[in-house]
Amino acid sequence: MELQNLSSKINSINGKFIEQAQQRLDNLTKPQGSLGRLEEFAKKLIAITENPMPEIDKKAVFTFAGDHGVAEEGVSAFPKEVTRQMVFNFLNGGAGINVLARHAGTEVVVVDIGVDYEFKDTKNLISKKIVRGTKNMRKGPEMTKDEAIKCKNVRLELANEYAGRAYKIFGAGDMGIANTTPSSAIAAILTGKHVEAVTGRGTGITDTSWKNKVQVIKDAISINKPDHSDPIDVLSKLGGSEIGGIAGLVLGAAANRIPVVVDGFISTAGALIAYVIEPKTKDYMFAAHNSQEIGHKAMLEKIGLKPILDLNLRLGEGTGAALAIMIIEAGLKIYKEMATFEEAAVATKTSND
Repeated sequence: MELQNLSSKINSINGKFIEQAQQRLDNLTKPQGSLGRLEEFAKKLIAITENPMPEIDKKAVFTFAGDHGVAEEGVSAFPKEVTRQMVFNFLNGGAGINVLARHAGTEVVVVDIGVDYEFKDTKNLISKKIVRGTKNMRKGPEMTKDEAIKCKNVRLELANEYAGRAYKIFGAGDMGIANTTPSSAIAAILTGKHVEAVTGRGTGITDTSWKNKVQVIKDAISINKPDHSDPIDVLSKLGGSEIGGIAGLVLGAAANRIPVVVDGFISTAGALIAYVIEPKTKDYMFAAHNSQEIGHKAMLEKIGLKPILDLNLRLGEGTGAALAIMIIEAGLKIYKEMATFEEAAVATKTSND
């Protein structure tokens, strides 16, 4: 789908529904505003869905997996083989995202969009492979523009498919050894921050490896010269297949009026690409948490999102999204199930005059 046509399908949320939700919240048996951000989450859900009493009965966290050529530069503490090994772990139900998703009553959808491995007919894996690992961005673009657009379109297609199957909320997750490196590069270009200010330690690299990582990113930016005004150019030159996929998920969720919970650093890089393509996508996003990755805050500020949780998380996979979905649901339950003053026969606030 052409970006212009896609953008035309994304509308800002209607303030009328926020006002209606606020009226109900203010009549619940509590001091006005006393449940803080839980009330904010409820209002946003009502406005996104345009439904005064929405249900969140079908939930999915999408975990996209892809390899990165830049892993050969020693920017990660783990070898790239871990990407495919973790895909099998996801499918076997043994990863962090599986545990937290079970707790949240959320399905985990594992998608191979760019792993450097042929899974063949692996059960329960959605195969949408666009590349067999990206190229090394220190030597040239990670992907062609066509490949970047295809990655975005894969996630867009899945968003449309799951919207058609009546899923009510999406979570965005990732898996890809070395993917904090392209995410840091994207953060630097699209926020205007220095590379050092947005580059963290990923899987736990040493000081020497961190300095190397910073230099790799600087070299990649110098060689590729990405156009900060063209998010697809940035994605193709510095991004990854799973990052492009997450951008497509956010765009697709917004086009289908479905809330999307963005996980951590890598997921937010994808969300930032989507936001630059179409700023109205912000209305449909929830930021799950504040990652330990130092560049995460800069990207959230660029989009204008406030994280729900701050738990020193840096795992990815969609783990933060699964946790945040439970908090968002709590806000909706308060809105729907708490009694009003009239229903509970409780006296309302007396005048302060």
